[in-house]
Amino acid sequence: MKRADTPYQANRTVMVMSKMLNLAEDSGIRAMHSNPTRRIKRYRELEKKRYLSEPEQERLGEAMFTLLRTGEITTYVFAAFYLLLLTRCRLGEIQRLKWSYVMPTHLDLPDSKTGRRRIPLPQEARTILDSLERRDGNPNVILGSHSDGYYNDLQKPWRKIRKTAGLDDVRIHDLRHTYASMVMQSGIDPFTLKEILGHKNLSTTLRYAHLADDAVQKAAGKVAGRLAAALGSVAWRFLNGVYHDDVSPRLMEKWEIPKDRFVCLG
Repeated sequence: MKRADTPYQANRTVMVMSKMLNLAEDSGIRAMHSNPTRRIKRYRELEKKRYLSEPEQERLGEAMFTLLRTGEITTYVFAAFYLLLLTRCRLGEIQRLKWSYVMPTHLDLPDSKTGRRRIPLPQEARTILDSLERRDGNPNVILGSHSDGYYNDLQKPWRKIRKTAGLDDVRIHDLRHTYASMVMQSGIDPFTLKEILGHKNLSTTLRYAHLADDAVQKAAGKVAGRLAAALGSVAWRFLNGVYHDDVSPRLMEKWEIPKDRFVCLG
């Protein structure tokens, strides 16, 4: 059955089936190279990216605090989303975070999506971590209701948080996009952002490059303004054919000013 109206779900279904059949081949249940999903053409997906504006970030923070105060979310849920925003980590990295990964100045993740990662820990995030109670015998940071393990379903409280904030279209992963957008708008280069986000390939990071357009334009304008101020009225005088007679032939030659444009104001 075709699912062109839901290309993302259709493609994920094919990926799961492909993985299952590959495992069957590896186990000898199916003949090698018999996986039929290899010939299934995937639907084209429109890239989904959602960034929170500053007013939306404020609404999100207010919603989280309100739900924490009323007891509708736990301190661990509050901490999880706070850390997601401040550390640009992926959901699973925070959800399965262990105290042994938490260092004084950074998070040392031994097995992230792209391998081992060292993530700087801002003071605000460190303060949140220091406020969390630990449970004897449980190495996890984000605790659930059971004595062992971690909080295994952050999607449910997230739906409540975003509804309270009026941000029904925002996904958890969009918090990471928001972090990336703010980094680019701050003028940090893509190579540095690649390391910050833990991307394997620079091409993934460059999807955020357009977000720096305003910052680049402002920076270019600022530099041009300083240079123009340093040059004084030279450009204006050249464009208008007005040159003082104290401009030496050496400078005229250096600036490549045509002699027929020189006007002696003697």
